[in-house]
Amino acid sequence: MTIRESLEQWEAEYLSEYASLSKNSKGRDIEEAQCDIRPVYQRDRDRILHCKSFRRLKQKTQVFLSPEGDHYRTRLTHTLEVSQTGRTIAKALRLNEDLVEAIALGHDLGHTPFGHAGESALNSVCSHGFKHYEQSLRIVEKLEKGGQGLNLTKEVRDGILNHPTAGSPSTLEGKIVRLSDKIAYINHDIDDAIRGKILTEDDLPFEYRKILGFSSRERLNTIIHDIVINSANKPDIIMSDEVEHAMKGLRAFMFKNVYKNPKAKGEEIKAKSMLVQLFEHYMKHIEDMSKEYIDMIELGNEDIERVVCDYIAGMTDQFAMSKFAQYFMPNSWKIY
Repeated sequence: MTIRESLEQWEAEYLSEYASLSKNSKGRDIEEAQCDIRPVYQRDRDRILHCKSFRRLKQKTQVFLSPEGDHYRTRLTHTLEVSQTGRTIAKALRLNEDLVEAIALGHDLGHTPFGHAGESALNSVCSHGFKHYEQSLRIVEKLEKGGQGLNLTKEVRDGILNHPTAGSPSTLEGKIVRLSDKIAYINHDIDDAIRGKILTEDDLPFEYRKILGFSSRERLNTIIHDIVINSANKPDIIMSDEVEHAMKGLRAFMFKNVYKNPKAKGEEIKAKSMLVQLFEHYMKHIEDMSKEYIDMIELGNEDIERVVCDYIAGMTDQFAMSKFAQYFMPNSWKIY
């Protein structure tokens, strides 16, 4: 018996009857020989962790665009917090931690530079539209590894595609990530908003704080415990009505007072304009894109507009700004 087979046996003996067992995966689009050490979802986690798109998340905006300070969340730290929350819930419910972690680490790979402002900009200029969760799936299925994709299991890809609020994951592990995403961003965005002096802890509605807690630590503890208690030995991931109502209320408060706050989001108009101008530039000058993207067009496999969106969406904040400066800002010069 290989190490992988012994781990699969442990899953079958220990995990919940509602868990997604590695040995029961629906598999990959391209069949591969099994690893002798790692079950399939662990391999998927490793592939995501080592891919280029994951590394670029470290220089992509979470909420606050170009803040002054070292401690504001980025898209990468958000992803890690989603993974940590998801794994905590999965372990307590005896569900598959590897599957949760793989989905969590891959769920935001398709995010643009400058957060949702960048997503909105590309959605406005791309005739086929642009959604970050669809782009995340496109990255793991096609764009990574020079156009080969990562060949992930169906369960991981399903969880990535269905992580938004309107999504409907087919596994409980996918449902955990969908909920952990909201838990993470609500709580760490409050922390960042307080750090940025956009609000204070006392500005949060008391009716929600008295239920969830009076600090990020208390709120995370309350929400995670509530999910575990209400989902234990059940074929669903659920919260109590009281805690769910309070969390939704806090989320609505954040949308009104932070996500649409001019102080926090005032630079987004510039970011959107920047990406629109980059889109228009690359539509006219595809030769300025990286070779792998040019090849996608010249080989006749992809629509130019689609590839331009791929290229811009993959940029970090810094790279997008440097390219904008290169194409649209005058260079310094002097006479010798």
